[in-house]
Amino acid sequence: MGKIKSAISALGVKKLAKIPGMHAVGGVSGLYLCVNVSPSLSANMNPTFAASWIYRYSFSGRRRDMGLGSYSDFSLEEARHKASSYRSQVLQGIDPLEDKQKQTDANKKAHIKRVTFQHCINSYLDAHGDAWKNPKHRAQWRSTLETYACPVIGNLNVAHIDASLVLKVLEPIWKTKTETATRLRGRIESILDWATVRGFREGENPARWKGHLDKLLPSPSKIAKVKHFTALPYKEIPQFMRQLRSQPGIGATALQFAILTAARSGEVRGALWSEMNLSERLWLIPGDRMKAGREHRIPLSDTAMAVLKRMQENHVSDYVFPGIKQDKPLSDMSLTAALKRMGRSDLTAHGFRSTFRDWASETTAYPQEVCEMALAHTIANKVEAAYRRGDLFDKRIHLMTDWANYCNGLTVANRS
Repeated sequence: MGKIKSAISALGVKKLAKIPGMHAVGGVSGLYLCVNVSPSLSANMNPTFAASWIYRYSFSGRRRDMGLGSYSDFSLEEARHKASSYRSQVLQGIDPLEDKQKQTDANKKAHIKRVTFQHCINSYLDAHGDAWKNPKHRAQWRSTLETYACPVIGNLNVAHIDASLVLKVLEPIWKTKTETATRLRGRIESILDWATVRGFREGENPARWKGHLDKLLPSPSKIAKVKHFTALPYKEIPQFMRQLRSQPGIGATALQFAILTAARSGEVRGALWSEMNLSERLWLIPGDRMKAGREHRIPLSDTAMAVLKRMQENHVSDYVFPGIKQDKPLSDMSLTAALKRMGRSDLTAHGFRSTFRDWASETTAYPQEVCEMALAHTIANKVEAAYRRGDLFDKRIHLMTDWANYCNGLTVANRS
């Protein structure tokens, strides 16, 4: 049953492979050799033939063609064996194409069952790592997840992670390391969201906060107050700067420059000579080094210029403030170490930005937007941000000059 008398031999099929069209080859009802021809690109070239095996059948009143593979990969005997197997399915009321799709789906689901949370971490970081301009941020992401989450859920199928497992990760550190735990929860949520979109899990995210974990864990704000960077009162800055100028070392010099420019410590430590336009008294920080991702211009006061000229006298690196290795910037602890040597472990380098902001607000008439622009803060109001084209640079020249004079203990005129 299913056999036909006019079965073509392998030699006959070989001849058919050079004739375009659909050729019934016999041996099994519905087995065809489909031959396509590509025209030659040149008159001196022979046309190219491509032949493949097709099993043609009818199911539920519909004609269907099922590919069995290339003529060059499967012999006539192998093609007849495949067609015979699929014909048996049809006679049993099974659609071979639908059955093959089911097998493919089952294999995909079997693969999904093997996808672990650790695998999702690696894939997520590979997909999103380039969006993080600071390599340290990417490292912190991985470190937090691998330190606290992976020992509990790292080797588990990501589809099986539920609220009880998320709580098993978070509860041990929720009250003792609240800030870390809060960041960890958000990162777990992001990984699980990614896994859901990729089809590795289904349902709502068990790490979501609002309407879910907020009912199971106390609010972070109620168990741990946010610790802000300690700032020096602005009235003390002239005396502090006198002491700082007497301190040896590049770290102390970099801290002076950070205070005078109101820049972030990372921006100062990574400053390159190529960013400095000494003739224009301008420091141009490219967007890929800024927190907001936008280019930032900083006007340089006389005092800031003096710091740069001192560093230029011993110019040994592309970095303005080189580290121990000339091709590397200062470490993130260098400025902190300078403060410790002064006996001011209560202060942080970042806190001097607050000192600058307090001084500008309380002792000058400069508009708020000028002061915020000096700190390279993002404009929160989206409408205002859309209309703001400039960076108020000319006004900031006067602001930074007044700030440098104040740091030097000079009287500053109240101007705007």
